[in-house]
Amino acid sequence: MTVPVAGATKHGAGVEPHGPVQDTMFRALAVLRFVVLLNSLGIYLWRYDGYDHPAVGWLVMAVLVAWTGFAVWAYAAPGRRRPGLLLADLAVAVGAIALSPYVKGEGLNATLPGFWVMGVVLAWAILWRWAGGLTAAVVVCAFDISIRQEFTQKAYGNIFLLILGGAIVGFLSGLLQEMAAQRDRAERAAAAAGERQRLARVVHDGVLQALALVQRRAPELGPVGVELGHLAGEQEVRLRGLVQQDSRDLLAPLGDLDLVVLLSALQTPQVHVAVPGTPATMPAEVATEVVAAVESILSNVRHHVGRDAQAWVLLESMGDRWVVSVRDDGPGIPDGRLEASAAEGRLGVRQSIVGRLHDLGGTARLHSAPGQGTEWELEVPRAGVSS
Repeated sequence: MTVPVAGATKHGAGVEPHGPVQDTMFRALAVLRFVVLLNSLGIYLWRYDGYDHPAVGWLVMAVLVAWTGFAVWAYAAPGRRRPGLLLADLAVAVGAIALSPYVKGEGLNATLPGFWVMGVVLAWAILWRWAGGLTAAVVVCAFDISIRQEFTQKAYGNIFLLILGGAIVGFLSGLLQEMAAQRDRAERAAAAAGERQRLARVVHDGVLQALALVQRRAPELGPVGVELGHLAGEQEVRLRGLVQQDSRDLLAPLGDLDLVVLLSALQTPQVHVAVPGTPATMPAEVATEVVAAVESILSNVRHHVGRDAQAWVLLESMGDRWVVSVRDDGPGIPDGRLEASAAEGRLGVRQSIVGRLHDLGGTARLHSAPGQGTEWELEVPRAGVSS
């Protein structure tokens, strides 16, 4: 009798923007915006009497002052950081650059906004990371170059620094947000794992011990007691799996674990474990699920074959996959027994063994015949696993 299950591949989710990091960076950017605004106003006051159209220049300065105040307010709330806001921010900078030749006349060597455009580029970098910072810097620099009659070394230096700064700040923004998100996940994992351990102790000291007692003493009541003992044993297996199993999201921050070490810990006088001489490292969520499935199989051996029954666990590397075989010396499982149990609502095997492997993208196969024992073959893909 064989029970095969083919699993599906799991896909990881991308890293989401980390709000607190963005909030902190935009608060710092708000200060920078006012500093560069004062710089632009000071330069304009210093030389405005020599411009061709100073009144238009004052109008441009007024727009920059008003927009700076609005931008600081708008970027302060995550809900207002929309593409429309960033495009409008960029449009104001480009418009101020475009009006510079008209206001200053011939011989232009600096634009009206000057370093004020830094605020726009950095806003794009914070929200859209290196690609956003680089894009905004290139657009601003392209307009800056287009209005100049002469491209000087000073202009080249400013453009180079603006493009480089946009890309670097964008890269650092993404890096900081990813690090903060990883830290938050690790903190949540530690808190949840601690709570799970506390609940596991409560369940173990109460419910699991009661179920074990029922399973042990119920056969004394006769045929009905035997059936009651079997039911108690099945529930014990399922409940024990729940309190011992951490979720994948909680285990992800742990990195990789060695399946050789985890399986070797199952060795007892009744359980014989054979593993390779080299490590079998894999993601923690995969390794713990495989071990949980093996423990469920061994629990079934103890409950249905006997506590003195012998079992053998073998781990093998088969190229693109790991294979764990679990065999016992019991009487085997009659044909149709598992299907009948599932029809009666007893889903222990399907959920604790087959279901686990299915979720990992692997397979679980059962080979059994009356009088020949039972053997499980658990296969998990080796993709992303190093030996």
